[in-house]
Amino acid sequence: MPRTDDDSWDITESVGATALGVAAARAAETESEHPLISDPFARVFLDAAGDGMWTMLGGSQLPPELSSADPQLQLRMRGMGNYMASRTAFFDDFFFDAASSGIRQVVILASGLDSRAWRLPWPAGTIVYEIDQPMVLEFKSSTLRERGAEPMCNQVAVAVDLRQDWPAALRQNGFDDSAPSVWSAEGLLPFLPAAAQDLLFERVQSLSVAGSRIAVEAPRPDFNDPEFVQRLRSRMQRYRAAAGGAGKREIPNFEDLWYFEDRADVADWLRGHGWDVAAAPAEELMARYGRPAPAGIDDGAPRTVLISAARSGS
Repeated sequence: MPRTDDDSWDITESVGATALGVAAARAAETESEHPLISDPFARVFLDAAGDGMWTMLGGSQLPPELSSADPQLQLRMRGMGNYMASRTAFFDDFFFDAASSGIRQVVILASGLDSRAWRLPWPAGTIVYEIDQPMVLEFKSSTLRERGAEPMCNQVAVAVDLRQDWPAALRQNGFDDSAPSVWSAEGLLPFLPAAAQDLLFERVQSLSVAGSRIAVEAPRPDFNDPEFVQRLRSRMQRYRAAAGGAGKREIPNFEDLWYFEDRADVADWLRGHGWDVAAAPAEELMARYGRPAPAGIDDGAPRTVLISAARSGS
């Protein structure tokens, strides 16, 4: 179903289902022979959600009907798994570094099924604010609570849509905008219109004092390239048809979920607003973590840039 300005979703629907797909990638990596990351809760979320397209993504073998739709699909899935593992490690390392610097106030934007509040060894006194849709946060908290999992920090769920006045909700839940904070925007920006992305960073800017940090997964400037979009569209149409096109194993249509709009370059925006920025394209990040993009296929790595920045200006 195409996006609307006031749409909402459960964890198995629309944008929520993509969070389960990412959890499937983290579960597969965690259960691999030499895992780059460890997320013991990823499989817990998949089991709680039941059968769906994420079941296919989290298994060791792809269904034959999908493999027949694209002889290179197994290779593509390996590349995407390598990317998701590298992306997870990048954000984990970012949080470790921020915590080591003494920052004790963390905000995870569109937290989805991010379990870092439960799985990372946060220093005493750390508060992790998780912002997302109410039904998504409820699924996560109830699933972990039923299994006796306890957060490793003071975890605060802020149930509000990022298109609404989330800064007010954040402050009402105890956020101190006079203290340094650390922010993350992972797997988020393509789901926002360009204007909403601008507003998001303007709000982060207004809440971040000098010494604050942010990590962002951002689309590359060529994310909207028509030839790339057409290749992606063609592949997804084949996958969706092979998977059955409907029912619990339906593969979401990316064109219904993402906004292919020209948008600000996030690294440039941050630099222009007093942040010291480091940025690496997906291929560079994957190589850095020893999980290179597969060779010999188109679009072996996502058209994304991984950004980390620290605010130095006032």
